[in-house]
Amino acid sequence: MLKINSKAPNFNLISTNNNFYSLKDSIGSYVVLYFYPKDDTPGCTIETNDFNKLLTKFKKLNCEVYGISKDNIKSHNKFKEKYKIKFDLLADDEIKIVKSYKVWAKKKFMGREFMGVVRSTFLIDPKGKIVKIWYNVKVKDHAQDVLDTLKHILK
Repeated sequence: MLKINSKAPNFNLISTNNNFYSLKDSIGSYVVLYFYPKDDTPGCTIETNDFNKLLTKFKKLNCEVYGISKDNIKSHNKFKEKYKIKFDLLADDEIKIVKSYKVWAKKKFMGREFMGVVRSTFLIDPKGKIVKIWYNVKVKDHAQDVLDTLKHILK
């Protein structure tokens, strides 16, 4: 598990803006990285839409938002277009970054065990340090909770 005040693992992933995004690109800004299991599924859609609705509030606080899943860029682009998402989604189809953030784990669903992304969010400060971690996220009101936490940190 990653710890608060540790350096966030850097990465370089293809983004829905057709460029590669590296965490280093965001030095000087706060960053919300939220890891979610799958594009266009009920919980992931709610979570993504909630971050999308609050995006201008995050931006006013010098904070960028990125969603990461193991879906490929084609899937991400379809998802982004369908819900008019105003921030970039990052494709980790080789599951390297979900592993480096320790959110790839054994899950259970309908009596079946499998490896998958554990819904998790990391709030990273302008120097690249993790200031807050949410594991096993429940989507209802999560984006608002992240925003409230950022506001509290900035006080």
